[in-house]
Amino acid sequence: MVTITGFTAKHRYARITARKARLAADMIRGRSVNEALEILELAPQRGAAFFLKVLRSAVANAGQDESVDINALFVADSRADDGPLLNNRMRWRAGPQGRAMPYSKKTSHLTVVVAEAGAATESEQVKDS
Repeated sequence: MVTITGFTAKHRYARITARKARLAADMIRGRSVNEALEILELAPQRGAAFFLKVLRSAVANAGQDESVDINALFVADSRADDGPLLNNRMRWRAGPQGRAMPYSKKTSHLTVVVAEAGAATESEQVKDS
């Protein structure tokens, strides 16, 4: 696994399934931050609202460093990993003929990493040589 140096923001135990959140994560990966913000604001997917908050937090984390140009940032990595079930257990609802049918309330861990555009090329040059 390649580690990406940048500024990270996470939302752990987000109350959305990772499969649905990955739709929004795939839309913004590799794009500039300004373009990703526009995409997430207009996207109809439910996961877009979660990733919008996480992306804004990652940009705010980058803004704490005075040497970083916020307009030159891009989304280096965005992911939605599986989290535990809510309260770590399955739930049950009534099924046909007196049976019980299981269902699960899933959570996910959302991560966004932003980096400067020039920083990515420097790390690739080091790897190539």
